[in-house]
Amino acid sequence: MALMLLAMAPLLAGCEEPTAATAAVQPASEPEVSVVTVRPQARSIIRELPGRIAPTRVSEVRPRVSGIVVERLFHQGSEVKAGEPLYRIDPRPFEVELQSTEAALARARATFDQAASHARRIATLTSQRAAPEAENEKAVSAERQAAADVEGRKADVARAKLNLDYATIRAPIDGVVGAALVSEGALVVQNESASLATIQQLDPIYADFTQSVTELNQLRRALESGDLDRIAPDAMKVRLVLDDGSVYSHVGKLLFSEAKVDAQTGQVTLRGEFPNPGRELLPGMYVRVLIEQGIDSDAIAVPQQAIQRNGGGGSEVFVVKDDGLVAVQPVRTGSQQSGQWFVTEGLKAGDRVVVEGFQKFAAGDKVRPQLMTEGDAAADFTSSARPTAQAQR
Repeated sequence: MALMLLAMAPLLAGCEEPTAATAAVQPASEPEVSVVTVRPQARSIIRELPGRIAPTRVSEVRPRVSGIVVERLFHQGSEVKAGEPLYRIDPRPFEVELQSTEAALARARATFDQAASHARRIATLTSQRAAPEAENEKAVSAERQAAADVEGRKADVARAKLNLDYATIRAPIDGVVGAALVSEGALVVQNESASLATIQQLDPIYADFTQSVTELNQLRRALESGDLDRIAPDAMKVRLVLDDGSVYSHVGKLLFSEAKVDAQTGQVTLRGEFPNPGRELLPGMYVRVLIEQGIDSDAIAVPQQAIQRNGGGGSEVFVVKDDGLVAVQPVRTGSQQSGQWFVTEGLKAGDRVVVEGFQKFAAGDKVRPQLMTEGDAAADFTSSARPTAQAQR
């Protein structure tokens, strides 16, 4: 009997090994996920709109007298000041004209002096009844005609001086002059349609951009209902995003919103003004404009990756309850700014929303939430970082 027990001992030991291995298996640990805690706070409502850069002022340089161009006085692409000479037309014809009008003026003055002396003599004789009244009237009329002729000759001299001055074509405004469109020896005609050069004022500079009338009406209703707080016109911020994705370093100001809607596009044109000391912005450049149009005093926003789409195309988030279980929460989203979605319905203060680790659980599972600060996924409107779609204050 003892021999049988000894022989069976290895067999019994082999049967017990799986039991020990099974006992060594521990329960699966709860998956760790990253969450953000919903906290309503004041946020700027920023719209990102397409726009084009436009010069503040544009002046096409044209001749005001006809003649032959004898000299170009500017460097193409250079800065010019108002009144600075750009071209010189041959001045000799205008100098001759001035001399002629000055001679005519001198002759008219001599005639006036003679007429005035004659009128005084006739007036004396008439007072002594030595000359008829008709002679006195004729002398007075001749004096007045001579005086009028002097004034006419003065006007001719002034016109000749003006034409001589116009022979030097000057810059009408400050700005950057473009290419020279005529060269020395060219004949230019007074007030011709073709310009000699174009001057553009680039500092400050405009950014013209458009926004749909539907968005403007929604914004107006939100401001009137109190859902959004108004921004003082002098405090409204406008920023530019360049074509390489960088944010322009200078903040601009909103000048106006056009009082009409484009019938073909349904868009309203707005204009911002920006400093441009380094000439970084050039007319015709495509930009995206970030405009601060209101403040939501208790906005709720979550990182972009927190928003999931269900089979019906609706938006939803995963919320971790107090007991650690994950629940699906349908939400309604508004605009997207700085990599975050504004949530208008479905969330409240204190909710813990999952932002990372979606592959580790299913709805109803228990998880271990790890807090992620909201700033990890946010960008400030005034910072130099490029916003994902729109900016956030």
